[in-house]
Amino acid sequence: MTGKTQTVPELPAEVARAVEDVDRLAVLHGLAMLDTAADPDFDRVSSLAAAVMQVPIALVTLVDLERQWFKSCFGLDETETPTDVSFCAHAIAAGDEPMVVVDATTDPRFKTNPLVTGKHHVRFYAGAPMIVAGARIGTLCVLDREPHGFPSRAELDQLKALAGLAASLFTLKDATRSGAIAEAALVREEKRRAIALDAASLASWAWDIRTDIIECDTLMSELFSLPRSNRLRARDILTAIDPRDVYQTETRFRDALTGSDDYFGEYRVKGFHPPRWLATRGRVIERDGDGKPTLIFGVNYDISERKLGDERQRLLLRELNHRVKNTLATVQALATQTVRHARQPSQFLEAFGARLQALGIAHNLLSDREWRGIGISELVQIEVKPFETAEQPRMTISGDDLLLSPDQAVGLGLILHELASNALKYGSLSVPSGRVDLGWRTQGRRDARRLVLTWRESGGPHVAPPDRHGFGSILIRRSLAKVISSEVTHEFRPEGVFAEISMPLEELSK
Repeated sequence: MTGKTQTVPELPAEVARAVEDVDRLAVLHGLAMLDTAADPDFDRVSSLAAAVMQVPIALVTLVDLERQWFKSCFGLDETETPTDVSFCAHAIAAGDEPMVVVDATTDPRFKTNPLVTGKHHVRFYAGAPMIVAGARIGTLCVLDREPHGFPSRAELDQLKALAGLAASLFTLKDATRSGAIAEAALVREEKRRAIALDAASLASWAWDIRTDIIECDTLMSELFSLPRSNRLRARDILTAIDPRDVYQTETRFRDALTGSDDYFGEYRVKGFHPPRWLATRGRVIERDGDGKPTLIFGVNYDISERKLGDERQRLLLRELNHRVKNTLATVQALATQTVRHARQPSQFLEAFGARLQALGIAHNLLSDREWRGIGISELVQIEVKPFETAEQPRMTISGDDLLLSPDQAVGLGLILHELASNALKYGSLSVPSGRVDLGWRTQGRRDARRLVLTWRESGGPHVAPPDRHGFGSILIRRSLAKVISSEVTHEFRPEGVFAEISMPLEELSK
């Protein structure tokens, strides 16, 4: 609180200055005791003051800017009075010693005061200031409706001592309140920290190197696959680390502690497949007289997903390099063979562009799935459906979905493109009445299963074996057989082209 906010009316200037004192009001308001509930501790002080001074009324008052409020009332039903009629305002302005009014009707300061002339009929008053942190915040006062003789020195000393006791109570209760607030704040902060650590899956710990004991969250024991506990031994943690990482972990930890206060390490935990990777961040908090660490704080957290992602990325890059080489070889072969079998440049561009597009479709699908394989149903739909007409469907597709390896997907995609392209140009899809039945099934035992895909055309133009096989036929029959270990039957039957592709199925996971 800074500066004056309001002038107290009808008080002498020196009294008003004492009441308005900024530091005094700051102490008073800092206690946060105004308008609080009744307190038996203060009631005992006021009743004792009334007994000592042999009067019917005793009050513990707090003098604010506009009112004086009674923390304790003995013999009076009021809870507050205006400051401008307060006897206690004069008492705190008078100094640290008790102020006495033996007969208010004869005292020029109070003879016209409403507390004297009104229903309360105050005649006698004695008040001792309560001093907290050097500020007179109010008084312990006694009142009577009859005039009194001046109290003895012993009585005034007792009143002053009781006022000091009341001031001590205010100080103690404020300290208790502040402690409770601080404790509540600490609890909230601890809960906030715990929630943050839990959300981030962080296990916090404090390692006392002298005792080899680690005080930690229970998550710490779970991360190292140890019995659930808040106290672990450092040697147990070291024993839980994968032997492949123990030497490196010890070395980096020792080097970090001798060279700086911070440590960071990564290592695997024994007994997990795929491996569980943990990261540690620690900081030296205390050192002994020789500079050796004695107390270290830190956190541990699981980085298995990140490590798995890094490994998957490395595998993907290796696979991508392999695929790029294979793709370049395939493109080169497609270009060479297409040129060889094309009669003119326009034929080359059309055929080569279509084959590259079929190759690109398979590659896009594989890339989207990080080269883990493609479902045959999706591959068939994308490679063959463009040759179908939505107005009059002429293709029947059947078969359970199976996962193809990247090589199989690329090879089968090109074969399906060639079959559909030839059917559209020369075969059953070149006339409205033609049809294609495309289906697949599996054969063989679980560890030696094969995919058998059948392409059967009907209802189209009469078919005769060609005098000269184009690159498409060669591609279907021989060129991809080595790549996907397939066995291909490709026949030009009179009723329509028939093809059967058989290839081994690899065990892949989607």
